[in-house]
Amino acid sequence: MIEVRGLSKRYGDTVAVDDLTFVVKPGLVTGFLGPNGAGKSTTMRMVLGLDEPSEGAATVGGRGYRKLTAPMREVGALLDARAVHPGRTARDHLRCLAQSNGIGDRRVDEVLGVVGLESVARRRVRTFSLGMSQRLGIAGALLGDPGVLIFDEPVNGLDPEGIRWVRDLMRGLAAEGRTVLVSSHLISEMALTAQHLVVIGRGRLIADTSVEEFIGGEEQQGVLVRTPDAEVLARALRNAGAVVRNEHGEALHVSGMDSLRVGEVAMHSGVALAELTPERLSLEDAFMALTSESVEYAASEEVR
Repeated sequence: MIEVRGLSKRYGDTVAVDDLTFVVKPGLVTGFLGPNGAGKSTTMRMVLGLDEPSEGAATVGGRGYRKLTAPMREVGALLDARAVHPGRTARDHLRCLAQSNGIGDRRVDEVLGVVGLESVARRRVRTFSLGMSQRLGIAGALLGDPGVLIFDEPVNGLDPEGIRWVRDLMRGLAAEGRTVLVSSHLISEMALTAQHLVVIGRGRLIADTSVEEFIGGEEQQGVLVRTPDAEVLARALRNAGAVVRNEHGEALHVSGMDSLRVGEVAMHSGVALAELTPERLSLEDAFMALTSESVEYAASEEVR
């Protein structure tokens, strides 16, 4: 189990993580979500003892990471798939990690098989694609057969088959009773992988809930609107505080506002509606609605 209690991290006047508290429980894949700059990577680095908290604490199994005697046997992590000496072979890289924690070569060969890198085990890492490096990083996380696993963007660079493999791997590890924390910007993939979500924005906790509750709450319902004046209505709805996606010409997907309020905005804007239908949001829709005010770098809606 991972416990984060009152965790904060400041860099001068910048607050990267702000009084963050949550628990990652075993037996579930927990998705760790948030916009760019939300503090996800900083939080994971503090859990792994790589950054010192300004306040609060993060523990694994009730102890700080730096107090673990054989950390790879208790916690496996992938934070940066490219953080590997490029001149080493894949097998030698894993052997170096293994020897530091008293793990034998047999386990090295086992995890190479698990991630599908047996045939390139003696190739130098500098020749690896990003997807191959991700698989090697996952192998390193699995090396000590740990009960707690932390992955930061594990599907970057993977093809569809590889993404499905990671999804099945994460769920399989959790089904064995392990604690699995996964950060990803692919919200649609998290909808298929995670059972629980921890969502942060600007370093603060926004949600700590199951995927079903995150999507299914009444406040997270959306509205489908069709109108020949989609551009005019979309601008008016955004000005009124809604999150709007326009994907199919006259169709608008609106979140953060109920159908009655959407109708009122349309009426005051002089826009005729062809359809106004409440709809269940996807995880991506719910995430966008909940974190819209926490986005650090928001692009303009207009294209010039």
